Amino acid sequence: MIYLNDILNFKDLDNVKIRFNLMFEDNWNPSDIYKQQDTSTLLNGHYHNYSKRKSYREGQITIGFLKIEGSKWLLFHIGRVTKDLNIFSGVGYEYESIPEYEKYCGRLIIDFKNRSQTMIRNACSVIDECKVQEILSDDFNNDVFPGYENVRLSWHDLKAAILKENWSTALQNQKGIYLITDRSNGKMYVGSASGENMLLGRWNAYVKNGHGNNVELKQLKFDHVKTHFEYSILDIFKSTTDDKHILSRETWWKETLKTRTFGYNKN
Repeated sequence: MIYLNDILNFKDLDNVKIRFNLMFEDNWNPSDIYKQQDTSTLLNGHYHNYSKRKSYREGQITIGFLKIEGSKWLLFHIGRVTKDLNIFSGVGYEYESIPEYEKYCGRLIIDFKNRSQTMIRNACSVIDECKVQEILSDDFNNDVFPGYENVRLSWHDLKAAILKENWSTALQNQKGIYLITDRSNGKMYVGSASGENMLLGRWNAYVKNGHGNNVELKQLKFDHVKTHFEYSILDIFKSTTDDKHILSRETWWKETLKTRTFGYNKN
């Protein structure tokens, strides 16, 4: 078994703190924020002070992990506090990243079961429980396209995915039938993609306004879409496939999933 400090090799653990970031304001998942490349939000959360208690002291080394799922955590930052701003209920410190550890940020995943409600821990008390599970060959943000049959994305994941070259290339070269699921109530919407940029073109529209000009979806608030919608692919076809066949399959899926009766399909 390889443990975290076998990799990081800190000598003075009494001067190191680890922060396990579970969520940020509005219950945003920190790993989603990472995929959106919103590093300022992540670092502001990492260097945040509570209302009556300071998180760090000047000169202290800080390690930041983001919860991925279960007991899996992704390393996203290792830095040093350069100045205590003496601010509570806000960002309380100036800091600098430590360059020698940047090669592990976004790649090193540990297994750690936090048995305390306190998410900021002295490294000497927990580092021997942080088991290195994996070091990714590429950054956690650079997801490899998983294959059309394995696509299942939240709205936030979709927004991040279509900006990645491997995802956009895969989606803009295939016609298809896709499914949108509202996780808050189980309602579904079946759509087809055969126009310009095919699947990429349709999904870009949903990222832009949430409804893609679909009648029933226009009735929903965009914030509802961002929070509850999930996108997947039912059928995939070559770009040369006749559009009539695409529409026929779209109808078949609507009838099979009863999305006109119980879902968001109007026609």
